Amino acid sequence: MDTKYREFILEGIDCANCAAKIENKIKNIPEIKYASLDFLSKKLKFEIYNEDKIDEVIKNIKLAINSIEPDAEIIYDGKKKKDKNKSEKIELILFWIGTAVYAVAAAFKFSFYTELILYLISYIIISKNVFLKAAKNISHGQIFDENFLMCIASIGAFSVKQFPEAVAVMLFNRVGDYFQDRAVDKSKRSISSLMEIKPDFANVKMDSGFEKIDPENVNIGDVILIKPGEKIPLDAEVIDGSSMVDTSALTGESLPREINCGDMVLGGYINKNGVLVAKVTKNFKESTVAKILDLVENASSRKAPTEKFITKFARYYTPVVVALAAVLAIFPPLIFDDDFSKWFYRALIFLVISCPCAIVISVPLGFFGGIGGASKNGILVKGGNYLEALNDIDTIVFDKTGTLTEGTFKVTDVKPFNGFKKEDVLKYAALAEAFSNHPIALSILKFYGENVDKDLVEKYMEVSGKGVTAYIDGKEILAGNSNFMIEKKISYDESDNIGTVVHVAFNRIYMGYILISDEIKKDSKDAINKLKDMGIKNIAMLTGDNEKIGKLVASKLGIDKVYTELLPDEKVERLEYIDGRKGNNKKMAFVGDGINDAPVLARADVGIAMGGIGSDAAIEAADVVIMTDEPSKIAVAIKIARRTKSIVTQNIVFSLGVKFIILILGAVGIANMWGAVFSDVGVAIIAVLNSMRALKVKL
Repeated sequence: MDTKYREFILEGIDCANCAAKIENKIKNIPEIKYASLDFLSKKLKFEIYNEDKIDEVIKNIKLAINSIEPDAEIIYDGKKKKDKNKSEKIELILFWIGTAVYAVAAAFKFSFYTELILYLISYIIISKNVFLKAAKNISHGQIFDENFLMCIASIGAFSVKQFPEAVAVMLFNRVGDYFQDRAVDKSKRSISSLMEIKPDFANVKMDSGFEKIDPENVNIGDVILIKPGEKIPLDAEVIDGSSMVDTSALTGESLPREINCGDMVLGGYINKNGVLVAKVTKNFKESTVAKILDLVENASSRKAPTEKFITKFARYYTPVVVALAAVLAIFPPLIFDDDFSKWFYRALIFLVISCPCAIVISVPLGFFGGIGGASKNGILVKGGNYLEALNDIDTIVFDKTGTLTEGTFKVTDVKPFNGFKKEDVLKYAALAEAFSNHPIALSILKFYGENVDKDLVEKYMEVSGKGVTAYIDGKEILAGNSNFMIEKKISYDESDNIGTVVHVAFNRIYMGYILISDEIKKDSKDAINKLKDMGIKNIAMLTGDNEKIGKLVASKLGIDKVYTELLPDEKVERLEYIDGRKGNNKKMAFVGDGINDAPVLARADVGIAMGGIGSDAAIEAADVVIMTDEPSKIAVAIKIARRTKSIVTQNIVFSLGVKFIILILGAVGIANMWGAVFSDVGVAIIAVLNSMRALKVKL
């Protein structure tokens, strides 16, 4: 069946627990294939099975939302958020009037009825909206929500003549909501500020000169001008000028990069000092900056297992606590023939504590902060599920070329045989490799240095992992590794040199070989050492290169297991073999360049793409994208993941721990309503503030 992706913004959802209920209810709509509601960004994303039923589905979604949040507003198809400033100011004035009346009643000694009237006036003013929401929700069948529970608890406190505490429940609930919303907004702004890389305009060359245009309206091939201090709007090739550019927004690297004519620049870079003229190579939607923005904005929709558990836990927590409150209010007075009002007051404490918003908000906010902290360091994590999975990794498998090595091959020697000259070997190798995009082929073409006439190549066939066959003037040219020569039954020279050897044969006669070397990256050894120090037990390397080169690189880096001469499909088989030997409940990560390793990246528990900057394949195939070529960033990603998990665990233990302690103390008559308010409102604020720590990463 065809599927259709949709995205709405939901305004007016103030309760994280209610957001979880809405998501669950939408998932149960028959025509919905997938649905995710992120409370932090207010984004509802869903897919449907049949596009013809979209109107009916939207109607059912609205009904589902309004049954839980009657005041929620669905924003889509360009609809803008309503201006609520005026009503918010009126509400703020009323709140302060109610607070002032409460303060007067609490500060001075009045007669019983005067005091009751003052507290009632304060209570009505402060709790008006809460009662209205509770009434709407009850009319839609939603009884166990925060508003209704606060109303019952505060009315109950009035009934047992605890007037100050009755008003305080509503007052501090409102104050808590305010600070909680501000904390969440601040966290969202902090994360958003990390990704403020979307360009505002592009100076596009027109017949009349350069004009400022929205980057989304710029076409491939257009010429743009980037002045000093301006943000580079789109991926482009510099055709004139030179400058230093700040790449930190995309890579997390503080050192500026030198850019000259012919170099590629990416949208989101900041031009520092020179004037650059560049030709656009990708439209905005396909540009690196757009894909990065999309990844970070949508990362929170991929929920971690801990988030899913907490959402499920919250569904049962509130009804259970409310049921316990009913038991506490009814049975002890009957069994012990005790004062009903005393046990009723204790039951009210249970009602105040029963809202699970503290953990429902703080857990996803913790993962959201961890993703933001990672992006600040040039690491893109596609979702909380992958961030949490990084905690459980005990096996990491590396690709060699372009991952642990530079991937920039250089021809270091040309050895002719059978009367051929070096120039002949290079010429025919260049012709044979003319249509290949493999790094080895490109290094041969670069070293050859002359323009290759591709029209001379009559037929071209490439055998993955082995070599190429080309026909020139009816003559067969073979260029490939030793296995390719053996397959073609060509006698070749066994080279003892360390490097990649490309053998060349002309019309079944061996011409010689070209030796190509690839250097190890500067921080590869440091990366392996850091991973071992972090407790990663199994580190292996897969490569299509020969055994001699593979073992040499592995020994230099301190990698114990290396598998060589692997074809792309054999890499997947070898990865599955390694996967079968990892620890119980542990994860395996594969680190590759994201271009040739897409099948292996997809097979691993966590696929990590190295050198992802500007690589569409890397961004698409991997679960985690390292925006620089530094393998050491993998250790940073794991450190961020572990710190995030620690913060999330702290929030869960703290939130539930305080609530359970107050529940027990309230049941035995030690804790009062003030303690209950703290366990609900105070704990939520502390947990949210703690989650914001995930944004700050100390390396």
